[in-house]
Amino acid sequence: QNQVRREILYALRSLPWISVPTVALFFAEVRGYSKLYDNIEDSPYGWTGVFLSMLSFLFFTDMGIYWIHRALHHKLLYKRFHKPHHLWKIATPFASHAFHPVDGFMQSLPYHVYPFLFPLHKVTYLGLYIFVNVWTISIHDGDYRVPRLLRHVINGSAHHTDHHLYFDYNYGQYFTLWDKIGGSYKSPTAFEGKGPHDYLRKLREK
Repeated sequence: QNQVRREILYALRSLPWISVPTVALFFAEVRGYSKLYDNIEDSPYGWTGVFLSMLSFLFFTDMGIYWIHRALHHKLLYKRFHKPHHLWKIATPFASHAFHPVDGFMQSLPYHVYPFLFPLHKVTYLGLYIFVNVWTISIHDGDYRVPRLLRHVINGSAHHTDHHLYFDYNYGQYFTLWDKIGGSYKSPTAFEGKGPHDYLRKLREK
């Protein structure tokens, strides 16, 4: 009952607390403690380096989030930190940031660790940070459409909905790679005609 309202309120309460350590890390990154750089000419690899850094950022953060997310499902951490996000079995986009502050910050850590380890253009970093937030919203939006050839490669909303429904599957962020490596991949029920939308359609038909 009142799910969207509750999702919004939970996100609004959590985001300020998540922002405090996030802003501190941003200051460290832009004040010269990271490997962020201002100009393309500052990279020995030029535009090729920018393109490759975008790909490596996605794969690095996908790996980091997978293992952090999976750790948050451990019984010692789940009830205290991650369970609030799983109150929503069929999430809406407003649930995308409805995390316990510790949970939300932990799952954002790979984004902040990356520029301390690898060179990254500052504007590229900002663009990627916007992208990952949009992606986080998209995997909670209930739109299960993915090109057929990419259905078992891209971790979309259908995959993440099954994560909320069945708990131990599809921990990944963008790709299914680490779920397949870690033995936690589940083909989405929505792709088999057994997803939430199919269930509702059948109820209406009755």
